[in-house]
Amino acid sequence: MAKKLTLLLSVIALSGCIPPELANRIMEKGIEQRMSSNTMQQLDDGLHFALCGAGGPMPAPKASGPCAMVIAGQRLFVVDAGTDGVRNIMRMGYQVGDIEAVFLTHFHSDHIDGLGEMGTLRWAGGANTSPLTVFGPQGVESVVNGFNMAYSHDFSYRHAHHGDVVAPTSGAGLTAQPFTQPQQGELAVLLQDDDLRIEALAVDHAPVAPSVAYRFSYKGRSLLISGDTVKSANIQKFAQGVDLLVHEALAPNLVTLMNKVAKETGNIVAEHIAHDILDYHASPVEAAETARDAGVGHLVYYHIVPPLVIPGQKALFLNGADKIFKNYTIGEDGVAFSLPSGSREIIQTSKSL
Repeated sequence: MAKKLTLLLSVIALSGCIPPELANRIMEKGIEQRMSSNTMQQLDDGLHFALCGAGGPMPAPKASGPCAMVIAGQRLFVVDAGTDGVRNIMRMGYQVGDIEAVFLTHFHSDHIDGLGEMGTLRWAGGANTSPLTVFGPQGVESVVNGFNMAYSHDFSYRHAHHGDVVAPTSGAGLTAQPFTQPQQGELAVLLQDDDLRIEALAVDHAPVAPSVAYRFSYKGRSLLISGDTVKSANIQKFAQGVDLLVHEALAPNLVTLMNKVAKETGNIVAEHIAHDILDYHASPVEAAETARDAGVGHLVYYHIVPPLVIPGQKALFLNGADKIFKNYTIGEDGVAFSLPSGSREIIQTSKSL
């Protein structure tokens, strides 16, 4: 319905003949639909996944900063909070006030730069009375404290303007939930409640440390989100048999081309960056090998580097990975999957926003 409404608006706008009365009516309907919708309430019981950000630090038209959403039953969690992630959550029809916790894989800027906005919109958009819990390995306290300090003036402004009905002071900001990065071959249980289990495992993103991946299990369904990492035996170990492996991927052939062009054009900074990032990310081929060897149900590529913006670039990005593991999706903002409880089905419910 929302896409049909958007298409209708686009056609009318292009024609240049929309009467003000019709525009007002369409806007009223659109607002009504947005305010009354809650995608989470429409989901069957199970484990659900959506990309609120499929990209990395480079700007891309269909790939915002790293952000993954996991719904277990009626509980909403977010892994990493890249640029525009929280806005994409809202665009997908979820209520940002329902976010229970955020799990940070590491503290690179592209994975945390939307955290302050996410906390504020959850608070003031849902009248939450407790701060947003942020799980992360050692160091998460300083990240959370920094955002709380940066947003402290905003907290007071919003409460002064809206009062407790919208912005109760007890719900402002973020609260850190630190944990020790587990050793290789071990899992750290972060949350276990009824049918839900959330665990962390170590990955290798050196010199960035600590750095972790997260595994979610709910009523017999499971998924693992890699965070940033080179090819990891630890991920392969703990991804054994998961329904969904969400794995970062950098295409070395395309980044090497970027390095070549940067060198030829005298862009020293871009040349160094394109050289340096090659050694701490997994390639699509390596992610496919991990998916194959772990026997996962489906592979979703995310944290796509470089951005895929021209026809034919996806084949260059994969560089043969599609022959290694055939059940894959190249992530875009809004890609979503459902893993119904009591079933082995893996259902793609959305291909993009």
